[in-house]
Amino acid sequence: MAERKRHKKRIQEVSEPTKEEKAVAKYLRFNCPTKSTNMMGQRVDYFTASKAVDCMLDSKWAKAKKGEDALFTTRESVVDYCNRLLKKQFFDRALKVMKKKSEKDVKKDKKSKGDSSKEEEKKGKKDKEKKKEATDMGEAKKDKSDESPKKKKEVKKKFKLEIHEDQIFVDGNEVYVWIYDPVHFKTFAMGLVLVIAVIAATLFPLWPSEMRVGVYYLSVAAGVFVATILLLAIARCILFLFIWLATAGRHHFWFLPNLTADVGFLDSFRPLYTHVYKGPPESARSGKKAKEDKDKGGKEARKSDSDDKEEDEGEDEEERKSGEEEERRSDTDSERREEDGSQHSNGNDFEMITREELDQHTEEDDDERKEREEPAGRPLADQRS
Repeated sequence: MAERKRHKKRIQEVSEPTKEEKAVAKYLRFNCPTKSTNMMGQRVDYFTASKAVDCMLDSKWAKAKKGEDALFTTRESVVDYCNRLLKKQFFDRALKVMKKKSEKDVKKDKKSKGDSSKEEEKKGKKDKEKKKEATDMGEAKKDKSDESPKKKKEVKKKFKLEIHEDQIFVDGNEVYVWIYDPVHFKTFAMGLVLVIAVIAATLFPLWPSEMRVGVYYLSVAAGVFVATILLLAIARCILFLFIWLATAGRHHFWFLPNLTADVGFLDSFRPLYTHVYKGPPESARSGKKAKEDKDKGGKEARKSDSDDKEEDEGEDEEERKSGEEEERRSDTDSERREEDGSQHSNGNDFEMITREELDQHTEEDDDERKEREEPAGRPLADQRS
């Protein structure tokens, strides 16, 4: 009750805002980043003071015009002006009150803390064992898991807003709830266009015949466009399924991938297609090909080496055979030469023997002939005589 009375007194004391104050408050309302939450059973929008000051310093009122000074020059000037807006009930200062945890949440937290402490003890024991093993094995490097501690998940604390007792604008992380909620020009224009369209649709029978024919053709074109979009959506799914089955799930090809996505009209037709390969990586494939090439090259090299060895062995065998044949031939030739030499030497000896014998025989024969001739000759001489 006391807060309501204070609020009424403050409203009575404060005068009506000027056009400039309304313009500044409107600019701040639509340009300052806000968040929404529940306060006293109602949905409200709130903002922080530091962001509001930054927004006002970037506005047109922070720049000097011809013949006029800038309205906002420093942060203190913005704070003073925002105090004026606060007094004229554009927004109120609020206080963040952290929600108390229930008994169930407290028990869960205790259980989670106990489990975490047990896990930490187990990890500490494992770390000690690892350190002992590292010292025993002489390993100086530590595991990256020990060096990089695990980041805990940041839990957002729940809070609720309450009206602050001291209604003063303070630059910082203070929270302020919007009371001023003007209608944006876009929403006003959209509502006006919607009302005019509804009235025009109800008066369709009174339209001229040419306008009604034009509307008919427009509706047919719109129906054809919607039908083509639906057919494209079905065809792209069929095409994706066909390629997926044909490639055993390795190639993912989407025609017009953003057609059914939550994007703008033009962005739904861009890009034309996307292709994602989800098979084994190219490095593995290249590695396999390289291994296969190496294996093939090794086999071919082995085959060539074996062929070369066989050829070398065949050549060696041929050389050996030719050498053996040459040796045999040389042996046979030497044997033949020795045989021929022995035969020649034996023939010479035979000739030498026969000549001496022949000389002796010839001498003996001559003596015998002489002896034979002498007696034969003597009687002849004696007879003649």
